[in-house]
Amino acid sequence: MLFRRRRAETGWKRFRIAVWPRRSWSRSTSYFAKRVLRLSGSPHAIAAGVAAGVFASFTPYLGFHIIGAAAVAWLIGGNIIASALGTFAGNPLTFPLIWATTLETGRYLLGYSAAPSDRWIGRRLMHMEFDALWQPLLKPMTVGGLLWGVVAALTTYALLRGSIAAFQQQRRRRLLERAKARARLQGETLSRQKSTAAT
Repeated sequence: MLFRRRRAETGWKRFRIAVWPRRSWSRSTSYFAKRVLRLSGSPHAIAAGVAAGVFASFTPYLGFHIIGAAAVAWLIGGNIIASALGTFAGNPLTFPLIWATTLETGRYLLGYSAAPSDRWIGRRLMHMEFDALWQPLLKPMTVGGLLWGVVAALTTYALLRGSIAAFQQQRRRRLLERAKARARLQGETLSRQKSTAAT
């Protein structure tokens, strides 16, 4: 196969790359930011799409973040591709913090007193008893996730909209200058050809 690796990656190496990218988190974040800025669409649509992805990342339903982000983006007039990129706000580094914060906030808002033990949660997960997990774990995480998700989404939208508008304006200016330079060059070439033909 043309693009196949010479050596197959082990499961451990794939996990390590998911947690810590090959070229560091700063480079991956920079790449992600450039991908968002270069999307086609209005500043509102792109910022709203990313905000929808960030919002979905605060829900405890792993595996449904992209679907949820796309649905929210569609409802608020956001860019669907930007919403998928926005879900990268939830990653192996941020999930522990997100889950702990949403769980504690949800428990506080719902008035829950005692937290379920780690052994109890582990046993329910091993036996796939998700109906038993809803009341003590998923419900408070959903409530807390909705609250913190809205806060994170609004913050993301406010930060991104202005940046995207400025980037797009600068890009349009650069393209216009390039087009003018190209037209000038073509005009000079034409006048040179005319003068050569005249002689």
